[in-house]
Amino acid sequence: MTGTAPAPFTADDYRARMARAARAAADAGLAGLLVAPGPDMVWLTGYAPPADTERLTLLVLAPGRDPVLVVPTLEAPDAARAAGASALTLRDWTDGKDPYAVTAALLDASGRFGISDNAWAMHLLGLQRTLPGTSYASLTEALPMLRAVKDAAELELLAAAGAAADQAFEEIRKVAFAGRREYEVGADLAGLLRAFGHSRVDFTIVGSGPNGANPHHEMGDRLIERGDMVVLDFGGLKDGYGSDTTRTVHVGEPSDEERRVHDIVREAQEAGFRAVRPGVPCQEVDRAARAVIAEAGYGEYFIHRTGHGIGVTTHEPPYMIEGEEQPLVPGMCFSVEPGIYLPGRFGVRIEDIVTVTEDGGRRLNDTTREMVIVD
Repeated sequence: MTGTAPAPFTADDYRARMARAARAAADAGLAGLLVAPGPDMVWLTGYAPPADTERLTLLVLAPGRDPVLVVPTLEAPDAARAAGASALTLRDWTDGKDPYAVTAALLDASGRFGISDNAWAMHLLGLQRTLPGTSYASLTEALPMLRAVKDAAELELLAAAGAAADQAFEEIRKVAFAGRREYEVGADLAGLLRAFGHSRVDFTIVGSGPNGANPHHEMGDRLIERGDMVVLDFGGLKDGYGSDTTRTVHVGEPSDEERRVHDIVREAQEAGFRAVRPGVPCQEVDRAARAVIAEAGYGEYFIHRTGHGIGVTTHEPPYMIEGEEQPLVPGMCFSVEPGIYLPGRFGVRIEDIVTVTEDGGRRLNDTTREMVIVD
């Protein structure tokens, strides 16, 4: 079911990413980047250390200098086996030594650095004590588009993740919904994502009936009934890259109003997709989708942004939201997911992952966006 494994990224791939990140830091007026364990470190080096360790692990990138990974000595063997290890220098420190002094030797004592959003406050404060002349900005603030533009290999992985999520939807629509609990359908969805190659399931939202009016409803023990609209939003990571799709199904025949609301959301999703092309500000995708819903009289019931980026995490910049003037660039990938949520009654959301092409956009999800009737 999982298909052929993709070719792994090479040390040259990671070397190019680190060089690109260092150039971006220089362009942003930064003395360098300090990358803590998490998605950015995985993307830049291929190394995934324990994110919950209290021992300092930090990738130091500075324009004109070779990348250095500061690691605890006991973690150094694992770091040396990472796919990008040959593209950087390892600098290890042993328990009882001062890791901030080791790191400080690599930094401009009066520089301003971008630092991972998820860096431990303990580590940032330790660096500030050691180098009081330094200052810091979060990576999301300083370089929000660092991972936003995907290369051909990344696009292939995202497309494969999207196809796997589509396969999961095609199978879940065949199962019985009526008379089952939301969490039971959610467990089916999670199992299908894994069966079609996902190594990690990040979320399986199953919002039935009035629960569908909560966009981030966590599946519960509500018994799904005939006549329910059911929002299915699910995704995770396959081969290190994300999937995220939403379809709204109906248990038995829908009412005229339910069909009408579903059709409005489908038209809004299409409008958002058609707004995608290079050079267009992100906010225009949101405006295009939102206009359809507002014109139909449901504007107050569309209560979230139209989309978010996706890559090595299922939510990342760029964001399709009013006020975001970042132009779309070929290779960007993000969701287009308008919705209408009628409190106490039902909700509808339709979501595809879209990538920007040279002349428009391409969907990475291909299941039907028409109303699907389930049993």
